[in-house]
Order: sequence, then structure tokens, then C-alpha cells
Amino acid sequence: MEDEHAQLVREAVSSDQAGRSTLAASWCRSALHHGLDPAKGPAADRLDASRLALARGAREELIRHAGPVLDRIAQTLVRSGRCILLTDADSLILEERMEDADRVHFDRARLVAGECWSEAAEGTNGIGTCLADEKPVVIHRDQHFLSANVAVSCHGVPIYDAGGSLVGALDVSTNRYDHDRDTAALIMNVLAGAAQELERLLFGAAYQGCRIVHLDGEGHAGPSGGGLVAIDRDDLVIGADRNARRRDLLCKVSAKDPVPVADILGVPDEDPLAAAERRVLRQALARSRGNVAAAARDLGIGRATFYRRMARAGLD
Repeated sequence: MEDEHAQLVREAVSSDQAGRSTLAASWCRSALHHGLDPAKGPAADRLDASRLALARGAREELIRHAGPVLDRIAQTLVRSGRCILLTDADSLILEERMEDADRVHFDRARLVAGECWSEAAEGTNGIGTCLADEKPVVIHRDQHFLSANVAVSCHGVPIYDAGGSLVGALDVSTNRYDHDRDTAALIMNVLAGAAQELERLLFGAAYQGCRIVHLDGEGHAGPSGGGLVAIDRDDLVIGADRNARRRDLLCKVSAKDPVPVADILGVPDEDPLAAAERRVLRQALARSRGNVAAAARDLGIGRATFYRRMARAGLD
């Protein structure tokens, strides 16, 4: 006799609920697109040590930057019956943080490195569904597609690389029966912050030597969540993260197709050559602690010439 959960899923899939919620749409994908049966468990296909090493090697930079982030949030989130997972964009678990006493349980639940939690393999779940929908999701116990997975609750947040492409996910899974929606909200808040921190690290690593500027919601420099841009020494924007690329001017920005920073930040129009000269003069004065003779020597010009250029630049 089929279990109640599998029957509920089948009824939802055969109804018109798919367009009414993200969960129902995922259930329909799991059954109709991936051909999964909610009453049957997933195929056993855990990567062996050599294949896992190859997969981890392909995401070496992600793992390197994620390690300290995982360690930090583990201090807050990892408790008895709760684990943190890092996956690649294919839902393969690369890293895990959990208490030693829970390892046997999570191994049995397949929530360990080497397991793939894509929707195609597991149906609706916190990892695969957040990557399929490219948005944070919480999948509580019986919201999973497979009956085999209803003992856990999962919280997934996608991660994007420096160019705005999906690169993986962070997940917290738990089998605790005292897990409620308020706790889930707190976990999602911590995960969202961790994902943003990791994305900033990936962006900074991709654009070493550039100025990294945070944009606010209006496209100006600021601390808000408007995205990150990388600016080279010629004041050209050569990189932008996923949030920044939502702006028309930045959607295709690259080193080969840069955008003047003035076009993004709205810097007042001025003669770029005059602005460049003033910047050089001010930097020379800063290095010499205001000593004009020393600043002139640093630039290889005479003191009188330096004074004339200061006057032309409007510097006292």
C-alpha cells in the first residue's frame, strides 16, 4: 500500500496546483520532467573518493573561500541534528560541517560529501530546488517530493560567482523535531549573509588589483545591496556581480567591453585630462607632505612649473 505522502504528491501533481506555488511547480517538475516516483527512494550514486577529489578540484577556489565562512557560521548553526553543506552548481555536496555524533545519521540520510541532491535525482529539496529556481527556499519535512526524505527539513541559498553565474549553494539540513518556522527564518537569515560574504570574496579574488565599489539601490557608491563593480586604474568598470548586472549599462560589462565609471556613478562632467593632472599633483603633494619642491622633484618638473599647474588645476 502506498504511503500517505506519496499519495498526496501524486494528487497535487495531477491537479492544477503547479501554477499556484513554487512547491507544487517543483513537485510537477520532479514527476513529469524528471520522471521520479515519490514512493521510491533515490538511486545510490555517491561518488567514490577519486571522483569526489576530481569534483572538488574543479571547484577549488569556491571551496577555499567557503571554508572560513562555513567554519564561522557553523559556530552558530551546527547543533545536534543539524548540518551545513556546500554544493556545486550541479547540487553535488563538496563540503560539510556537522557534529561527529551526527555523522552516522547524516551519512544514512545521504547528506554528506559526494552525494548529489539535484531535483533530477532527489526531487524537491532545499539544495536542488534553490538551484533550479535560483532563489532561497525552505523545504520542510513533508514538502520534499520523495517519501524517503520527509524526515529532514532543508534550507538552501544559491551562490553566484564574480560574473553572476550560478556556482553552488549553501544548505542547512536538520532532523530535529523541535525545528519550527521561526528557527527556519533565523537560519535563512544567517545563510543569506554567508552567501553574500562568499560572493564578495569570490568577486574580490577575481578582480585583484581593482577598486571594488559597492553600489546602493540607486546605482551610487554606498553600502546597500545594489551590487559590486570592479574599477581598473583607468577608471573603467571591467566587472560587475549579479546584482550590479541588472543595470542596463552593466549587463555585459567586461575587460573587453568596459564602461566609464562616470557613466555609472554620475560623476560631474569635467575635462578628463584636467582631472587626471589634478589627481597627479595632489598625490605628489600627499607623498611629500605638502612640500612643493619635493613634489616637483618627484614628478621630474621644476617648482615654477608645478606652481603653474597647481594654479591651472585650482589647487591652493
